[in-house]
Parts: sequence; C-alpha cells; structure tokens
Amino acid sequence: MDRRRFLGHSGLAMSLATLPVTLVDLAFARGAENFTFAYISDAHIEHVEGSRFVRNWDQGLTRAVAEINLLRPKPDFVVFGGDLAHLGRIPELEHGAELLAKLGPKLHCVVGERDYYLDLGAHWSKLFGPKYYSFDHKGVHFVVLNSVLTYDDWTFDRRRTAEQRMREIAAFDSPNGSPFLVGVEQRKWLARDLSRLASTTPIVVFSHSPLQKIHKGWNFWTEDAEDVHALLLPFERVCVLYGHVHQIQHNRIGNLSFNSVMATAWTWPYPQSYYCQSGDLLLPKLTVPMSRAANFCERDAAGWQTIDIHSGRVSASYNLYNNTRRFVAFDRNEGHPRDIV
Repeated sequence: MDRRRFLGHSGLAMSLATLPVTLVDLAFARGAENFTFAYISDAHIEHVEGSRFVRNWDQGLTRAVAEINLLRPKPDFVVFGGDLAHLGRIPELEHGAELLAKLGPKLHCVVGERDYYLDLGAHWSKLFGPKYYSFDHKGVHFVVLNSVLTYDDWTFDRRRTAEQRMREIAAFDSPNGSPFLVGVEQRKWLARDLSRLASTTPIVVFSHSPLQKIHKGWNFWTEDAEDVHALLLPFERVCVLYGHVHQIQHNRIGNLSFNSVMATAWTWPYPQSYYCQSGDLLLPKLTVPMSRAANFCERDAAGWQTIDIHSGRVSASYNLYNNTRRFVAFDRNEGHPRDIV
C-alpha cells in the first residue's frame, strides 16, 4: 500500500502534513504478512522548576499521538525513537509517558541521551522497561538498541554532578563528552541475538544515534558503528531507523539502509562543516540531503514521512509542511540512493 492510499484509507488524506509521523510499510510475497508500524521521535519535553512545560513541544507529541490513533487501518505497533525528555527530569519523562500511554497500538521505546544521562536511564527504565532487546513480528526481526552510551571514564567522572553530566552531553556543538557508543556488552548480546537467525531474515534496527559517523562535532556519530555494521552485514535485508539528528537523512552502506526520523520538537539545520567554500553540501558518501525553507523554524520539515521496505530496497517519501515534497529511492543502477523531487 503506498502512502497516498494508506492516508486515504485512514480518512486523513493529504491534510495532515503538519507533524513528523513516520509510517513504515513492510511488504512481503504473501499479502497476509504485510504490515505497517508508525514511528515518532524526539519530543524534548522540557519542564522548568516552578512552571509548566515550556514551548509547544509537548503539544507536538500530543498531536502526533492523536493522528496515529486516527489511522485506518491501524499500524501494528508504534515506536518512539528517544529523547522523550529534554533534560531527563522525572516530570518530563512522566509527562511524556502519560501522553504516549494514549496510543492505541502497542508501544516500543528507544532511549535517547536526554532520557539517560541524568540518572543513567533509571527512571526511563522504570517507565518503559529494558534499554535494549529484540522481538519478532510477522517474519521480521526487530532490534532495539541503546546507542547513546559513551566511555565510562566520562560517564562516571566524579568531578561532575549528574546535572552537569546531563547538560554537557546535551549541549549542542559542545567539545565536552565523548562520542556515542553501542558498547562491547551490547554488541556481544547483539551477536548472540542474531546468531539464531537465517541470513534471509528481514531485520529492522531501532536506535537513537545514527549508527553511522556523520558529524562528530554535533555528536551525529556512533564511535563503534563499524563493529555494529559487521554484525548486520551478513543479512540480506537490514534497515536502521534512528532519531536524534532532527533532520532528514538517507544513506546506504552495503546492504544496510539508514533512514532518520524527523523530530516532533524542532528541526536542526545541516552542520556548517557539511559545506565547502563554494557552498556545496558535503554530506558523507551515499547520504541524500533534503532541502528546507528555513532552518530552526519549528514546523519546517515537519510532515508525514513514509518508508517502504521491500526486499531490502528502501524508499522514503516526505510530505513536508511548507516545503517541497520529496521522494528518495535506492537506485539499483547507480548503486546508491538518489533524491527525486
């Protein structure tokens, strides 16, 4: 089912291109096994002492939840991709959990760095359970990773308080803190988890950081990405979905397809280091940039994002608010994704 037909069946048609809700359609040879799931990410609910929740970020999540509940047919489940809270405070996490609890379909959550570093994920786990795990659904193996770990000597440095640690890891373009990691323990777990699967098993990985090395200065970077890739490359069909970057990215490394998920809070511009002196955009190889009308406009680049996965060839279509609709597809002849307006 393509995006237009799905939204038509939902009764929402094209009028809902206002918030970043990602719809993922997995198609297989037998139609009875086809299914969809929805994905929302990066709500950044912020609570200030003595006041309520700031800005309109929780309202963005509220509407995304409402729109998912209106979808017909209903998605099989919903994934929240991390950074539910802005600074990991209990009121932020609990308010976010209260909003997500209104979802009709089953919920799977990914932990983000802003959910984690105040108390190392203790309250997040109390609300949502394990920080990494896997599950199977209609022939597809899903892996949920905690990809926001970093080196222990920074994480457990007693010279900083928990609040300082949280603010340092959350600081934009900050030299403090270390790159994100999946980590040795989790990679060992992933190897065991995948060892029981046939190489033909379709795999979808949910992470918060990109599981790529895109831009280190902004921590769009996972230090042990290649080690994770090595565990996934033996499989024929692998798609990695991630949040964190607040911008549209599409990449392919071997048979691994990477798609970012837009945030419900705000959009980031592309880092300045992506540009050379001539003004050309220099993203990592095979990454397809998507233009935006106005950087830092909270609703620019927010819209419906539909990802279709079929035989490992991933296409993504974007119906963006106040911007050009885009379609990105893997070009079999050129050997990499290309941007089709």
